[in-house]
Order: sequence, then structure tokens, then C-alpha cells
Amino acid sequence: MAEISGVCEERFAGVRDAFATNLDSGLDVGASVAVFVDGVAAVDIWGGHIDEDGSVPWQRDTITNVWSITKTMAALCTLMLADRGELDFSAPVARYWPEFAAAGKSAIEVRHLLGHTAGLSGWSEPITSEDLSDWEKCTSLLAAQEPWWEPGTASGYHALTQGYLVGEVVRRITGTTLGHFFSSEVTGPLGADFHIGLPAEEDARVARVIPPDLPSLVDVAPLADTIAGRTLLNPPMTGAEPWTESWRRAEIPAANGHGNARSVALVQSVVACGGELSGTRLLSPQGCEAIFEEQANGIDLVLGAGFRLGTGYGLSSELVPIGPHACFWGGWGGSIVVNDLDARLTVAYVMNRMASSLLGDPRGANILFAAAVGAAA
Repeated sequence: MAEISGVCEERFAGVRDAFATNLDSGLDVGASVAVFVDGVAAVDIWGGHIDEDGSVPWQRDTITNVWSITKTMAALCTLMLADRGELDFSAPVARYWPEFAAAGKSAIEVRHLLGHTAGLSGWSEPITSEDLSDWEKCTSLLAAQEPWWEPGTASGYHALTQGYLVGEVVRRITGTTLGHFFSSEVTGPLGADFHIGLPAEEDARVARVIPPDLPSLVDVAPLADTIAGRTLLNPPMTGAEPWTESWRRAEIPAANGHGNARSVALVQSVVACGGELSGTRLLSPQGCEAIFEEQANGIDLVLGAGFRLGTGYGLSSELVPIGPHACFWGGWGGSIVVNDLDARLTVAYVMNRMASSLLGDPRGANILFAAAVGAAA
């Protein structure tokens, strides 16, 4: 039986059991799980190791790259700005970022960025993974290029580009980077251990992600000229990018957030609890509801599966049946977070061993199911 540390209320014993199964089966190397109810940790557990050799235990303050879970943090920043009246989701992006109007993009609205419907799911110009640390290059290329499909008509997962698009809008409004805004306005007030742009002094706590087995370039060659291929293969990613210092120091608001299940759940509990957590209000209840304004509902042009997408989050659907007043997002490799506003519940799972699939992972799914059972008890 795996050694699991932390606290777990008895009604959520099934969550602990599901987590133990992941570790005992070898599906997980190291991971953490958190369930917050009314903004308070009912489950805060961790176990396993930070390395495949099993030589260094995962600790309470271990953090790791959570990939696209970072998108929910960026989305929260935009929700806050909209709630303050500084950002209008229905306004043209060019209102805040005039250069963005180039190449026929003057009518693209901010909500299209948050809903993955802007037609800018990748870069038309070839870039490298090292270029992702160059904010000016990444944003300038996106501002200059034409959309790949008619904006607003369909979603196409903006796997990396969403962070630059949303982040530049935030920068134009606030005069500071999204990572700095997030630190000063969200994690600072909440005391949350989550970072978009990791300070060097935090490196020692990082569990390096264990990259997945990926198909060879020969296997993916037929995708090269498709929207999916142009999105996911430029730049080519291996999963080992977070091992580099340049990746950790950069602000890549769609992909390089570092945290653990506790910090993810703590921040996202703001949404589940109607905008206020432990006396700190970041959003009004109405501001939270903007998440549920549907932006897309159908087959995603990049992922090839059916999704319902709201403002910055995925919504309940046949594929992801999480409840009518719940929202979610997942990260490459398997991490996931779900907010249920009716139950005032947030569930987060963060791990270091990455699975190869972009669409779902039984490790997180079993934990979510057990958490739902516990919440209903």
C-alpha cells in the first residue's frame, strides 16, 4: 500500500483509495490531490516520489508544471478585470491591442480568445520551443497573422497561443504582465503557492514532469497540413520543456504554471465559492457566472472531439458530465481541476508522470468520481 500523507475527511475516503490505487498500480509516480468544500480543504493529500527512481519522496510543498491548468488561472484574471469594468468580453480585442486588428482580425472579440474560437490556435510562422520564452515575438506574430477559420464559428484548441493572446490583453489593460497581475492580485491575497513564471529560489521544490511516450514524426506526418497538426506540431513539444530554466522563468500563461493540487484548488475555490474566499473577494457572484456563457459546442477542430466551452473553462457535456453549474479544465498529461458552484466544491489532481493522451485520463477521472460520491454523502 502506498504511503499517503496529509489530511482526508472520512466521507472522502474513496478519494484517498483512488489515489492509493494510482500509486500502487504504478500509474502514478508522484502526485497530489485536493478537495475543497466552502473554500476549506476536506482533502489535502500527496504521495509517491518526484523521480522515476523513487529516491526522493513527494513532499507537502512539492510543485510541478501543470501545463494547461494554467489556463484557468489566466481566465480568472480576465474574469476579475471584466468584473471591475476594465474588460468587456464582447469588445473587439483591438480595442485593447490595436495592432491585433491586422490581417482581417478587427472583429475578433475577447470572448473568442477565452473560448478557443478566434481561429489562432497556432502560429503560421515556424517557431521553436525556445521562442516561447520570447513574449514580444510570440504576440507580434499572432497580431500579424490571419485567422485559420472564421472566428466565432467553431472551437479549435488554442493549446499554447491562448496564453499569449489573453496575456497581451491583460498587459495592455493593466500595464503589467499576466504573471505579475496574478501574483499581486490573486496568489498574494490568497496565500496560494502557484506561479506563472517560477522564481529561481523555488526550483529546489520542483518535481520534474516525466514526459509521455509520443508518436514519431513519421506517424504524425499526415497531420502536418491540418489545423490540428499546425497547432500541435509548431513548435514540436516533447514534454521535457519544463526541465529547462528558460521555460520555468518565462511567463507562458497557457502552459507553464507551477503548483500542486492544494494551490490549484485554493485559487479555483474562488470560482466555486461565488468569488469570495476566507474574507477575500476577488469576484462578484455575477462575475463568476460569465464562465457559463457558452462560446462553442461541437467538434473541436484541433482535438477532434465534442466540447462545450464557456468563458475560459470547459462546461458540462456528454463527453464531460460534471453537472449543470460546474466548469473544468485539464492539463497535458493528466492533471485536472473541476469547480462545482452549486456544491461549492473544487477538486484538483496534479501529478508528475504524464500520460500520452490529450483527452482524459482514468487517474483523474476516478478521483473526480470518488469526490462526487463523497460530496453527496
